[in-house]
Amino acid sequence: MKKFIFYIMVLLLALSAATAADVSVAALRGPTSMGMVKLMDESESGTVNGNNYTFQLEGAADALVPMIVRGDVDIAAIPGNLSSVLYQRTSGKVEVIAINTLGVLYIVENGDEVHSIDDLRGRVIYSAGRGATPEYALQYVLSANGLEVGKDVFIEWKSEHAECVAALNADPDGVAMLPQPFATTAIMSNPDIRIALDLNDLWEEKVGSVLITGVTVARKDWAEENPEALSAFLESYKESVDFANSDIEAASSLIGKYGIVPAKVAQKALPYCQVTLITGEEMKTALSEYLGILYSQNPQSIGGAQPGDDFYYTGE
Repeated sequence: MKKFIFYIMVLLLALSAATAADVSVAALRGPTSMGMVKLMDESESGTVNGNNYTFQLEGAADALVPMIVRGDVDIAAIPGNLSSVLYQRTSGKVEVIAINTLGVLYIVENGDEVHSIDDLRGRVIYSAGRGATPEYALQYVLSANGLEVGKDVFIEWKSEHAECVAALNADPDGVAMLPQPFATTAIMSNPDIRIALDLNDLWEEKVGSVLITGVTVARKDWAEENPEALSAFLESYKESVDFANSDIEAASSLIGKYGIVPAKVAQKALPYCQVTLITGEEMKTALSEYLGILYSQNPQSIGGAQPGDDFYYTGE
């Protein structure tokens, strides 16, 4: 009897391994990939919820684009506007399956004088990200609050976030717009720097929906051929995101382990990184509105056109 049970267990294990799906995932280092760390860690021990995973982290979105276009990866965590660009570039072969990060942009100052957006009047804002989402989000929020760039407020564009911090330290009246975890790194290096305004809050006040930083996309042909694997991924992904938001210390340790950001930075920054997992119709509503605003500022920022309904995977 014991031998019979043993053989049944071996057979079940063999069947499980035989039917496990291989899933390749790529992600951008930073808040966009922080919600995946528990899943990444579990995958090192073998199959997770029926899927065998391989993960690849990159430091720049440009490195992810050819991987997605060529079909080298099945799933990727990327900037929100880039998902629409890829949809246009691949003639609809990419679909978004989740929003993974909300707004991570913050106005910081070296002092304690900016407490409302009107306090930015007459000031210089140092920022990186010209021609990308940071510029469009900042321009929209300023304009929606009656501040005209070049007249009421001035933006000095830098090539890197580190340059913004250096300019901020040298200008007692200046402020800077920094994303997480760079804002936290700046505060850790200079305790006089503080978060003055949360751009996510300012966006929601005027738009009525969330500011989006990162989304997770899948190759449409892979998703259609592997619905069970996709469903299992989203289930495991949700558990990983919940872990990242509920156990900051353990999550920060894994974030450091995988080289996303140092653990000590992650522990302070993670509560401000807006890691989430929004799917289905809620995702579609929020993302389509966000892309619409970017389109109104610069159509090329989302690939020249609004994506069709087939861009949004709602599980139906």
